Amino acid sequence: MTMTSSRPYIVRALYEWILENSCTPYILVNAFGHGVQVPQEHVKDGQIILNISPSAVQGLLIKDDALEFNGRFAGIPTPVYVPIGAVMGIYARENGQGMVFDPEKPQPPSPKAPQTVVDGGTKPPAKGKVSRPSLRVVK
Repeated sequence: MTMTSSRPYIVRALYEWILENSCTPYILVNAFGHGVQVPQEHVKDGQIILNISPSAVQGLLIKDDALEFNGRFAGIPTPVYVPIGAVMGIYARENGQGMVFDPEKPQPPSPKAPQTVVDGGTKPPAKGKVSRPSLRVVK
């Protein structure tokens, strides 16, 4: 079974955790990612760091597919749109606590499982060796 990305859930949880600890949430963004809309004059080495605290942005939405808000850059109101896959990390400005993400690989659309006709009905074909889930420690 293919699962959706856990990244939006982790970003939302860390955002709340950072705010509850009276810190300022920053996100690190791949500014050249597909669909990213950020002020390019503030991009450095293909990345941009954005302050997403409630006092810095308006209308912040952290959706399953993207993060969007209105911000000010050099005093100019600017809409910002960041697909969730372009969020490279979220952390507290004051102490660096947070998480950096591995680059997300695009998820291919899941094809329908081939069906086998058995006695007038259908059933999925037998599966081969079941692979174990892989987990790793994130520091």
